[in-house]
Amino acid sequence: MSHAASSLAPDDDLAETVAALLERLGENPEREGLLDTPTRVAESLRYLTEGYAADPATIVGDASFALDGYDDIVVVKDIAFFSLCEHHLLPFFGRAHIGYVPNGKVVGLSKLARVIDAYSRRLQVQERMTREIAEAISTVVNPRGVGVVIEGRHLCIEMRGVEKESSQTVTSCMLGVFRTDQQTRAEFLAHIQQSH
Repeated sequence: MSHAASSLAPDDDLAETVAALLERLGENPEREGLLDTPTRVAESLRYLTEGYAADPATIVGDASFALDGYDDIVVVKDIAFFSLCEHHLLPFFGRAHIGYVPNGKVVGLSKLARVIDAYSRRLQVQERMTREIAEAISTVVNPRGVGVVIEGRHLCIEMRGVEKESSQTVTSCMLGVFRTDQQTRAEFLAHIQQSH
């Protein structure tokens, strides 16, 4: 065991793995600039994947409120997110937009952002994350419909492979009236485009 690994907390297997990775890359985890890197990376990875422990029903909790008579679209747009690509463990990030049509109750707006965090703070692909967010909101809030659009920049595209800087990936998932009613879908998309 290297000096760097022995200076870590005795139960921090993840940090020890990072130290071993640094060695395999040809680095010296014992040099001054890297002494604390294994612990920092382990803490960072735990934070960036804490969504695995999140439950959307618990996140929303008692933050849904009866609101009879309101049946127009609620849109929360430009919600920043950060995630890790499950193929290369490189970041992807961007903006998420959520719209839903209430079915007798509305949800606290900050809770929608927390649902995004629950799914973005996992190893992800953007397409699955988009659907998971929409399905979670549909299940927990039970609206007449929900739409989710995510615009993401992927460092696995920009830093490696094709190396296309500033390319953007857009994914969407439309459920309920957002899928069946063209006017509802068009209104939601128009709200999103107003942010650009």
